[in-house]
Amino acid sequence: MSTPLHHLLRHPAARTRLGAEARGLWLLAWPILVGQLAYVGMAVVDVAMAGHASAQDLAGVSLGVSIWNMLMLTIMGVVMAINPIVAHHVGADELNQVPPVVRQALWKALGVGLVGCLLANASALLFDQMALEPYVHDLAVQFVHVTSVALPLFACYRVLYGYSTSLNQTKPLMVIAIVSLGINVVVNGLLVFGALGFPRLGGLGCAWATLATVSFNLCALVWWMQRAPAYRSTWPLGQLDAPNWLQIKGLLKLGLPIGITYFAETSAFSLIALLIAKFGSTQMAAHQIALNFTSLIFMVPLSLGLALLTRVGHSLGAGQPIQARYQAWVGVGIGLAFATLSATLIGLLATPIARAYTSDAAVIALTAQLLLLAAVFQLSDATQVIASCAIRGYKVTRAPMVVHMTAFWAFALPLGYTLGIAPTWLPWAPAQPMAAQGFWISLIVGLSVAAVGLTGLLRYVARAHLPK
Repeated sequence: MSTPLHHLLRHPAARTRLGAEARGLWLLAWPILVGQLAYVGMAVVDVAMAGHASAQDLAGVSLGVSIWNMLMLTIMGVVMAINPIVAHHVGADELNQVPPVVRQALWKALGVGLVGCLLANASALLFDQMALEPYVHDLAVQFVHVTSVALPLFACYRVLYGYSTSLNQTKPLMVIAIVSLGINVVVNGLLVFGALGFPRLGGLGCAWATLATVSFNLCALVWWMQRAPAYRSTWPLGQLDAPNWLQIKGLLKLGLPIGITYFAETSAFSLIALLIAKFGSTQMAAHQIALNFTSLIFMVPLSLGLALLTRVGHSLGAGQPIQARYQAWVGVGIGLAFATLSATLIGLLATPIARAYTSDAAVIALTAQLLLLAAVFQLSDATQVIASCAIRGYKVTRAPMVVHMTAFWAFALPLGYTLGIAPTWLPWAPAQPMAAQGFWISLIVGLSVAAVGLTGLLRYVARAHLPK
């Protein structure tokens, strides 16, 4: 019986087409990957600088960053509606439609960012209900106050980021991210430790460094776009339009489900961290190390997914749904190939990876066990993120939101609570709490549910767009 693989191996034209699609996807994805790793590096710098200042500074910054990350990722999802819209216009050669929609997206981003700013400052009141040292409490509150100002700037930057990506212009984003990382290191060094006569702010210096780098990102991208020929035919800032509430409503309708999806994921991981904290520092440290490392690995399928969103959008805009479906499944296949490699390496190198983070024998042993579980969910994690991005390329966002919320809130969290906490009132709970391992087993289940649901949804959406 003939199979797709058999067909691929027998026909040189099919292999050539696959190679061309893989190269095209990678050329678009690798600058995104470098940029994403640079942004992850900024978070690492903040934690490292605060940790070298004092344990109290690290605790205060960690609390503030938890609020920042949740709102920042949610806003990023809400404004991501610009990506498929611009990609469809570019694919259809409707370049005159791009500038006005980007201008309305910037109005939306400004509003969403201001709402995020208010929510951040309101969230700081949660610290009043926690048993914190006075210094840690005050630092966490001040961190949130300073970084909240960056949220409207970040929202506008991500609109221009999506606009640039949809034009196949990803290298400027990479360059700006790398320079931002350098600025973050310098500003952190000056303000956290009071170098070169600057005031010694401790962990609060990390907040000002975040504000400085976000401001730089927005200004640098606008400056680059004004001068690069690639943006000339679609330059959106040549005039000022009044807010078009009908168009903004349409952008929100497309973007809000993405934002809710990101919020569901980040809040689930935050809640897991809080539940694990009750089991002590060894469990918490191992969880954070394993999560940090897997987050770095996750940047590869995420970058492939963002690039795939653009390619699928271009093909659909050009009226080529068969090509879009082919691109979507090639993207999922490349993600699975990478996930197979990463799972193998994580499984083989779990203990050396743990040793690279810490010298504590108990933490190393538990981290290695969690990394083995992380190796298991590499395939499902890569599949779910790439499939969801491909579906968004079709301008479908509500159904992926439902799948993600079901996977994390109906499967992963309840199962994690059952295995990790082992409440006595549940007759089917284990005899002893499995702590961090129980939650990581639940992540395998939740991500598997998401992968199965999203691949099925991608198959349905792609077939529905084919010619009758």
